[in-house]
Amino acid sequence: MRKIRCPKCDQFIRFEESRIEPGASLILHCDSCGKSFSVRFKSKEEKKEEVDYTYGCIIVVENVFCEKQIIPLQLGENMFGRRCPGTVISCPIDTGDRSMDRMHCIVHVEEKEGKIIHKVEDYDSLVGTFVMNEILQKKEKRIVNDSEIITLGATTLILKTGAPD
Repeated sequence: MRKIRCPKCDQFIRFEESRIEPGASLILHCDSCGKSFSVRFKSKEEKKEEVDYTYGCIIVVENVFCEKQIIPLQLGENMFGRRCPGTVISCPIDTGDRSMDRMHCIVHVEEKEGKIIHKVEDYDSLVGTFVMNEILQKKEKRIVNDSEIITLGATTLILKTGAPD
């Protein structure tokens, strides 16, 4: 079973993808707002080619609130938080975890002397941002290495410095 958001009302539409061939298109209909739209399913090769993992990625671990998500990082500031209509951030996380703020933390990606450095900073969230079970202080930017854990509310993130496994 897979889910996709309606482009008009932002509600999830669930459908079975096991019988859909890669490269095929499907017309979906949203029961909430009545919008019909087309979705094209790419092959695994097409998906891998278009995602750039030069600066690493964040893996959102599957928990009771959401499914596993992989979010590629970009050079500069990557704002993480709970996906919510009307809140524009660069790295929204699809979750029902209300302990995660809409704008929770920033992952800074810098390139110095040919090395890529990842730093995490809390964005004045209500419950704080934790790196390896240690809470970040106000205005603190902590360096995060490959496979280290970042916790936002009840959601766990894992930094990967390259493409995900």
